[in-house]
Amino acid sequence: MPSHLPLSLSRRGFLLAGAGAGAALGLAPAPARAAARPRPFGRYGSPADRATPATLYVDRGGRGDFTTVQAAVTAAAGSGWTLVIAPGTYRETVAVDATRTGTTWIGASQDARDVVIVYDNAAGTPRPDGSGTYGTTGSATTTVQADGFTARWITFANDWLRADHPGVTGTQAVAIKVQGDRSAFHHCRFLGHQDTLYADSRALTAFARQYYAHCYVEGDVDFVFGRATAVYENCHFRTLDRTDLAGAPYGFVFAPSTAVANPRGYLVSRSRVGSAAPDAFYKLARPWVPGSDPTARPMLTVRDTHLGAGIDAVAPYTDMSAAHPWQDQRFAEYRDTGPGAEITVPENRPQLTDEEAGSATREVHLGDWAPWKEC
Repeated sequence: MPSHLPLSLSRRGFLLAGAGAGAALGLAPAPARAAARPRPFGRYGSPADRATPATLYVDRGGRGDFTTVQAAVTAAAGSGWTLVIAPGTYRETVAVDATRTGTTWIGASQDARDVVIVYDNAAGTPRPDGSGTYGTTGSATTTVQADGFTARWITFANDWLRADHPGVTGTQAVAIKVQGDRSAFHHCRFLGHQDTLYADSRALTAFARQYYAHCYVEGDVDFVFGRATAVYENCHFRTLDRTDLAGAPYGFVFAPSTAVANPRGYLVSRSRVGSAAPDAFYKLARPWVPGSDPTARPMLTVRDTHLGAGIDAVAPYTDMSAAHPWQDQRFAEYRDTGPGAEITVPENRPQLTDEEAGSATREVHLGDWAPWKEC
């Protein structure tokens, strides 16, 4: 298998191929499945045998209540709805506004490779109405503003490729932007290149808690970023190869933008960072201090995590702006392993003490919310 997608071959083609798409994206191939799906919603019922009155069924083949995810979201006004989504590739943008709280999305096959929500807007993509470009936030395939959102076994993707749009300079292309408090993702995939997973909040003063468990995230530049209080547990982050650059760095895994008043930013625990790129061609993180919050003090703790050879062990952190050096931010590690975690220049690898590590836990980060008990 090649370590990168040929420039002439769009990720879109692989996603449209359905369950087998993962192999071309560097994932294990999906198991063979029968052609006929007499029960597209698996064990979760059907429109004729509804699991609960607040359950809606989505199937692009017409066997559900709706054929698009957005149509189901629009119908699910208020709180407490569950969307069961049949296998398929749903090429659309989806927005869950702040009024639709306590929503759960379930991939019916219980395999995230089977249910793909994907679109291809980038920050520099012109809006159809001529009002300008989408910008980073507007590029998101899926946007979730509501509190209490949960997703299981779903792929969120943005298949916009730089090679297809050489004249576009705004190359941020978000797969999902999550802004709500108590947002949980279990066994999900997030696919993109730049700015794949935007873990954020609805406002500078809102400390949105988010939890990602057993998830897969891939990209190249700042592909996990934002100001949320987010815990990533037992996740796999994979850095992509690039043929458009002559040398390192190819990109950065994390770019938190934690508000200075927020005591908890990103926590990565018991996870791994792999790579399709040459050794040491990626930085682990750089701090993002956006123009909308010049006082931000980004926070990232990576603990008990395997860092592969793709991470630059000598200098794993770098600045996004000289005005906000990474050394002034809240970056730390604890008991990480792997070639990318080797401490060769101690001042470049800030480490927590055992006492400090006692507070770098999911329980401290998320407070009275324990989404791991819902796994």
